[in-house]
Amino acid sequence: MTSSDLQIIYILIAFCASLIFTLIGTPFIIYMCKKKGIYDMPDARKVHKFAIPRLGGTLFMPSMALGTVAALTFMYNGINKSFVISISTLAMAAGGLMIYLIGILDDLKGMKAMHKFIIQSIAASLFPLCNLMVNDLHGLFGLHVIPIFIAYPLTVFIILLIVNAMNLIDGIDGLASGLAILILCAFSYLYTSLGSQLFSILSISLAGAVLGFFCYNYFGKINGLKIFMGDSGSLFLGYVIAYLAIKYQMTNWDVFQYRENSLLISFSLVMLPCFDVIRVAIGRKLNGKNMFDPDKTHIHHLLLATGMNMHQALAVILCIFLSFCVINYGLFVFGTHISLIILTDILMYSLLIWFTISMKEQQ
Repeated sequence: MTSSDLQIIYILIAFCASLIFTLIGTPFIIYMCKKKGIYDMPDARKVHKFAIPRLGGTLFMPSMALGTVAALTFMYNGINKSFVISISTLAMAAGGLMIYLIGILDDLKGMKAMHKFIIQSIAASLFPLCNLMVNDLHGLFGLHVIPIFIAYPLTVFIILLIVNAMNLIDGIDGLASGLAILILCAFSYLYTSLGSQLFSILSISLAGAVLGFFCYNYFGKINGLKIFMGDSGSLFLGYVIAYLAIKYQMTNWDVFQYRENSLLISFSLVMLPCFDVIRVAIGRKLNGKNMFDPDKTHIHHLLLATGMNMHQALAVILCIFLSFCVINYGLFVFGTHISLIILTDILMYSLLIWFTISMKEQQ
């Protein structure tokens, strides 16, 4: 059996173990939520009309851990004996645990936004402290290697942006989880192509866990097993995706060889939720509102306002995500400069939002 065959087997073990664990465990979470009265209650801003259990995301971290351990157990019994856990990986685990716990606490009792932001900032600061950061802009607007005093705060800002973008886009059935599955599968493939089995396994393990949740979130209404992921799930997803994106794009010859398109790839995979949260925040500020006040201006709200149902809006957003990725890849292959690609993305996204708002106003 070749090394490539073994890699595929490890990935399948990780994916299936986490998927099965989530599929089995979620009904117990739903039962507990119903017994303890832990629901996401409907209000004027939310789309759902009934109280829904909201702790589905609590299984993401243990499911990912189980899938990873299962794959690594088989790996140790195979030809791979040189597995090493880096400091940055341990930092991710520590930060991920912090994010996971504040998400659970917020779901159960609620937390002040400032307290959550402080803990998120501490968790995000672990990355640059372990020398994991955005240190090379690959020619974006003429910039390449950037100094440490810029790289540190920029990295923390990007992590906080991705974490909260995944949290805030979790507004309709299957949206945050559907995007996360696509992003995580992409990173699993990318890290496999770099020969980094650990990060490929971590990515696909979490993808399996999220797919298990997706089945209940999207189809659970049929059998009374519908559940939301809650902040424990969306914040944790954002943190892991931020870690995978920043590690992939970083220029570090001691870890991965230089890849001209690494920043563009990471940007493309997290662009859609980040664009959405930036647009909404700026729009609130321009309208004299607090940037953190909830409203119904996210992209899924706009699509629903055009007359689409949740399933149609989900399909449209996932297609938009895939379209941006394909367009960016195509532009890169044809030699387009990264600055022009990102400006094109901003223009296309702006036109998309303008068109959606125009359709909304015609209803």
